[in-house]
Amino acid sequence: MKNRLYLLLPIRSLMFVGVFMLLSLILGEKLENLFHWWSVIASIINVLVIGILLFLCKKQKITYGKLIQYEKGTCKWYVAFLIVVSMLMVGMGGMYLAGFICYGVFPYLAPMLIAPIPLILAIVNLFLLPITTTLAEDGLYLGLGVNYIKNKWIAIFVPAFFYAIQHSFIPMLLDGRYIMYRFLSFLPLTLWICYWYYKNRNPLPIMIGHGILNVATAVNILVTSAVPSVYEMMM
Repeated sequence: MKNRLYLLLPIRSLMFVGVFMLLSLILGEKLENLFHWWSVIASIINVLVIGILLFLCKKQKITYGKLIQYEKGTCKWYVAFLIVVSMLMVGMGGMYLAGFICYGVFPYLAPMLIAPIPLILAIVNLFLLPITTTLAEDGLYLGLGVNYIKNKWIAIFVPAFFYAIQHSFIPMLLDGRYIMYRFLSFLPLTLWICYWYYKNRNPLPIMIGHGILNVATAVNILVTSAVPSVYEMMM
């Protein structure tokens, strides 16, 4: 099993599909009505995934840092800066391009993704979402994905695919165009992340950039939660 830990790569996608479908069934609500809860659900699933990663680390007698091949003091500040900037550019570019391909609008950003939630949850998630998402996703797709697949191109493309496809279900909506939009939005970024990580085995710049992207999302949700009229204007 040690050499097949990459088989866990679909786990986050399955978790999100299962949770949203289960909540829809239990609450008797359409998936569209659960849309705004995605960030809270994501934080909960992140904690579960981190728990799984730590359990696997314990079984293999390694640390989380060893899992993602983190080595203190090996990352130069200008390398981290360039990677963070490149992640922001590729990330935003991917979203804009996907919006144009799927919706014929440029630039297109789905406002539903920053729908308001109860303010106290938005405040908590401002800290919880970026940290847990970074640890869960990078630990899973880089630690168990890139690091555990021997073939170079498979080690890049397979983790990148699952890294991107999970976003099609965060949040979940049974709409083919939306699912494709979310997938294409993140595929350029996840391919870049997995390629750079495979070549350099340095997770710190990626985790910093990843955290910044998630902070931006959490801040936007906090703003719409504190001032719902902002969200209504965007809609």
